[in-house]
Amino acid sequence: MGDLTNLKFIYLKAVLLLFILIFSVTLILIECPSWKVSVLLILALWASARIYYFMFYVIEKYVDNTYKFSGIWSFLKYVVSQKKQSL
Repeated sequence: MGDLTNLKFIYLKAVLLLFILIFSVTLILIECPSWKVSVLLILALWASARIYYFMFYVIEKYVDNTYKFSGIWSFLKYVVSQKKQSL
């Protein structure tokens, strides 16, 4: 499978991901409506966005400009390879 390059499909993918997010959070809050669950969901969403930003932007721009992000799996392989090099 090649890279997604069609602009319409890229936006469609973003809209579908947003729909999944909203639908999932709504179902969780319907199942367990409480402030505690709401706050924990917000924190989990915020933290996952920040770690993704870290893997994608921070490493490439501030730590290793030769690293090119292509997904979470590539980041994990990068971390393991960096640990092996530092030993």
